[in-house]
Amino acid sequence: MEAPSTKQQEFTLASVTDLSSSSSSSSSSPVKATFSCVGEVTELRFQESESAHGFSFDLRSTQLFKLGPLQFVCVTDSSGSVKEDSFSRGVVIKFSDEKESKEFCDSFEEWRKDSVGKGSSLPNGEVSESKSKFDDKIEPASAKMYFHYYGQLLHQQNMLQDYVRTGTYHAAVMENRSDFAGRVVVDVGAGSGILSMFAALAGAKHVYAVEASEMADYARKLIAGNPLLAERITVIKGKIEDIELPEKADVLISEPMGTLLVNERMLETYVIARDRFLSPNGKMFPTVGRIHMAPFSDEFLFVEMANKALFWQQQNYYGVDLTPLYASAHQGYFSQPVVDAFDPRLLVAPPMFHVIDFTQMKEEQFYEIDVPLKFTASVCGRVHGLACWFDVLFDGSTVQRWFTTAPGAPTTHWYQIRCVLSQPIHVMAGQELTGRLHLVAHSAQSYTINLTLSAKMWGPGANQGGILQTSSCKLDLKEPYYRMSQPQVYPVAQEPPAQPQDIQIQSDDLEEIELLQQNANAQL
Repeated sequence: MEAPSTKQQEFTLASVTDLSSSSSSSSSSPVKATFSCVGEVTELRFQESESAHGFSFDLRSTQLFKLGPLQFVCVTDSSGSVKEDSFSRGVVIKFSDEKESKEFCDSFEEWRKDSVGKGSSLPNGEVSESKSKFDDKIEPASAKMYFHYYGQLLHQQNMLQDYVRTGTYHAAVMENRSDFAGRVVVDVGAGSGILSMFAALAGAKHVYAVEASEMADYARKLIAGNPLLAERITVIKGKIEDIELPEKADVLISEPMGTLLVNERMLETYVIARDRFLSPNGKMFPTVGRIHMAPFSDEFLFVEMANKALFWQQQNYYGVDLTPLYASAHQGYFSQPVVDAFDPRLLVAPPMFHVIDFTQMKEEQFYEIDVPLKFTASVCGRVHGLACWFDVLFDGSTVQRWFTTAPGAPTTHWYQIRCVLSQPIHVMAGQELTGRLHLVAHSAQSYTINLTLSAKMWGPGANQGGILQTSSCKLDLKEPYYRMSQPQVYPVAQEPPAQPQDIQIQSDDLEEIELLQQNANAQL
C-alpha cells in the first residue's frame, strides 16, 4: 500500500483516556483523532470536537497496542520526538465499531511508515539510521554471513556460470524489449549487476541497481567498464528496506529464488520493493513462482542417510560406548534436506504444485506457508520422502518464459531438494497419499520444514476412510546435505506410467488385504 496522498485524515473515537491523568472524554463530546503532516513532522492529534484542548503524538516515536477489537493503547516516547514540549505519555482509545478500528489501525501503520521518510530526507541511496524492517526479523550473525557470501566474486561467478539461469534471464529480458525500452527499472539484489546490464541492453531509460553487500563496489567497477550501459545505470549500496529512490519503477527485476524457492527469505525483500517502488500496473521479472512436490522412492539414498549414524553404534570406541548418542545422530542426519539432482523415474506419483504470485503475495504471507498434500501412487514401493523443485514465470508482454529446476531438465545450481523420512511408507499402485508440508520462517533467513505423509486405506473398504501408515519429519532448510553426485542409473522397468493405473482387485477377501499390509510393515 502506498503512503497516504492526503495531508490529513480524521477519525471519530468513542472515548480517549489519558493514562497520566485518568481523565476520559465525555460521550456527549466525541473525540477526533487526526493524522496530519506539519512541516517535517507527521503526527497524530487527539482533540475533543467542542474543545480547544488536545495533545499530539509524533508518529516516529509512537506505538499502538491492541487490547481488544475496539480498544487500543497508544504510547509515545519523548526521547524519539522532535518536539521540545512533548513528553512521554499514553492513552487508551476506544472505537464504536470494528470497521472503524480496523481502518484506524491500517492508517496508523501507513502514516507511521511515511513519517520515517518525511523526517529523514534521505538522499538517493542513503541508508536510514533507524533500525530497518530487515534487521527486525533477521538475526545479525545470519545477515553478516549472508552479505559476506554474496560479496565474493567466486560465488557470483558460480551463479553467472549457471548458463540455464543466466541464459533464461537474458532471453526473458531481450524477448520482451517492449517492457524495458524507455522504462525505469529497479534491480533488487543486483549482485554483479548482470541483470541491470541486460535491462540497459534492452533499452531501459534508467536502471537502479540496489545491492546491500560489498558486491556493490564490484558492480560499479563492472558497469563502469561498459560505458555505453553505465550512463543509464546507478548502483545503490544498501538494503531495499532502507534506501530511497528519486522515482517510481516501471519494472522490477531480481533473482530472489533460493532452494525450495523460499530459502534465504529474499522473496520478502522482492515484494517489499514492489510495495515501495513499483508503479501501479508495473511489471515484475519474475512474476510467479511454483513449488512442485511429489513422493519419491530411493533405497540408495535412504541407506546412505541411515548408515551415516552407524558410527554412533560403536560400543567400544577407545573404550567408550557411543551408543547413547546414536538416536540423536540418526535424527540429526534425517533433519537435513538433501540437495542433489535425481532421476525423475524415482517419483512414485504425479507431482502437484503450490503457486506463489509475487505480484499479489504480502510480505507476512511468507512467514508461514502451509501446503496440503494429496497424491495417487503410480507404482508399488516404499515412499522415502517428498521431492521438491520450483519454477518461475517471466510474464512479459511479448513472450511468457518459464524457468525450471525440475528433475530431468538441465541442471541448475539450485539442483532439487528432497525431504527424507526416517520411517518410509509402503504404498500400492493406486493408493492415495495425503499429508502436509508446513514451512515456518526463522530469523536465520530460512525455514523450518514440517512434513507429514500418510497412506490411506486401499482396496475393498477404502471408501470408509482411514489411515494405514503415517510418517513425519522436521527439517531445517538452513542446514541441507549437499549431495552433488550424478543421478543414479535406474532400470527402465522402474519408470512409472504416465497416468495412474486402475487397480483390478482379484479378491474381495479383506483378510488378504490385511495380510499384504502386514507383510509390507514387516519390511519397514
